[in-house]
Amino acid sequence: MNISLSIVLMILSCLVIWRSAAGFEIASDFLGRKLTHGVKGATINAIASSMPEFLSTFFFLFYLKDVNGFSGGLGITAGSSIFNLLVIPAAVIMVVTFKNPKKAIEISRKVLRRDGFALIGTILVLVFVIDQKVLRPLHGLILVMTYLIYLVYMFRDLKRNTGINDEVVTVVREIPDQTVLVKILTLRLECLVIGKRELSNANAWSLLLLSTLVMSLGTWILVMGTEMLSEVMNIPILFVAVVLSAAASSVPDTVISIKDAKKGNFDDAISNALGSNIFDISFALGLPLLVYTLLNGNIEMQPAIRELSAELWMFLLLITILGIGLFNFGKYLTRPKAYVFLLIYALFVFYVFGQTFQMDLTQNLSDFLLKIIHYAESLFR
Repeated sequence: MNISLSIVLMILSCLVIWRSAAGFEIASDFLGRKLTHGVKGATINAIASSMPEFLSTFFFLFYLKDVNGFSGGLGITAGSSIFNLLVIPAAVIMVVTFKNPKKAIEISRKVLRRDGFALIGTILVLVFVIDQKVLRPLHGLILVMTYLIYLVYMFRDLKRNTGINDEVVTVVREIPDQTVLVKILTLRLECLVIGKRELSNANAWSLLLLSTLVMSLGTWILVMGTEMLSEVMNIPILFVAVVLSAAASSVPDTVISIKDAKKGNFDDAISNALGSNIFDISFALGLPLLVYTLLNGNIEMQPAIRELSAELWMFLLLITILGIGLFNFGKYLTRPKAYVFLLIYALFVFYVFGQTFQMDLTQNLSDFLLKIIHYAESLFR
């Protein structure tokens, strides 16, 4: 019964997050309408679509507290990052090439290299942080500063390249003919806040705020479902969060990237996925860690949690390097690349499943990751 309830809660949270993400997309689309493609995807779209990970990490830390809460936040940001890097580009390719399999999808090399190198650097910073035996406010601050440095670079680059889009941008909205009650029950937030009125900065920010509040409810339900499933199945919360919770929280990223791709904004579609990862790893994990340790003191990292976390993030680092390499291999994103991305994600899910149930098949991969981790640690001693 508890397993069924936990799964129902996670499905419900996914629906709430998905519906609130629709309001996010409309508001962020309007507020970022003057930014060039690539910059908009990596900043406004990425932050808006990564709010579930940010809110989930806060709830994990302050609801579960201490190292269990941190491992839940770590799992959801790691899993979401891997999902964003592999599944979202694959989904974008498949959607765009559905009617025309030979359609070429070209991404700016500058966008790929800029966000790709920034993502790898961000992961290296996080690997340093989670290798600590005790997490302090300083470690949260380091992660937050990493994202702020990335933002400063992005907007300096925007200013250098006159990154303002002067063309008139129309934000498309569907206005269904429904009663207020139906709109509330189906969480049509954009209809409730804006309705048939013209979009403005004021009502766009109002929609963004309401979407955040509703999404907070969805992520709270997600955290409860994750904890319940972890307890019932007697497995570390890190493993539940890294696949199921991460996929649920990545709904907004997927929706926004696919819609950008359908509009032909391929740079935004991919930079949203990469920018979301940078936000997740640094700010979405760093700020909750900073606030929690300031209010409640340091977090003692248990050896088992440290080892599991280090394996997970080393896996993410290797996948990121491989993924960025695939992005830059050849001029276009093609269906064969989409199949490779999905194959790598299937390998990741298999690895998590094997580690969760202690299968011998994944032990060799785990030993390989640990060897890399120990070698990297030896370089800094």
